[in-house]
Amino acid sequence: MTTKTPTKLDQLEKMLLRKSGASIAEMMKATGWQSHSVRGAMAGAIKKRGLTIASEKTDGVRRYRAGKAA
Repeated sequence: MTTKTPTKLDQLEKMLLRKSGASIAEMMKATGWQSHSVRGAMAGAIKKRGLTIASEKTDGVRRYRAGKAA
């Protein structure tokens, strides 16, 4: 029996669904992508998965979170 290896998009989705969310730097480190690729994935593929993205700046660091679309 083989288990599916999580894709980089799966990793991003999991990070964004955490209560604390994730910063661009954290997502870049996890995927090995550049910042524009992470932002593009959030704007395109993550939204196509039915999630909405929200961001909040706390202590000078912008954190992104995903939630289920209404």
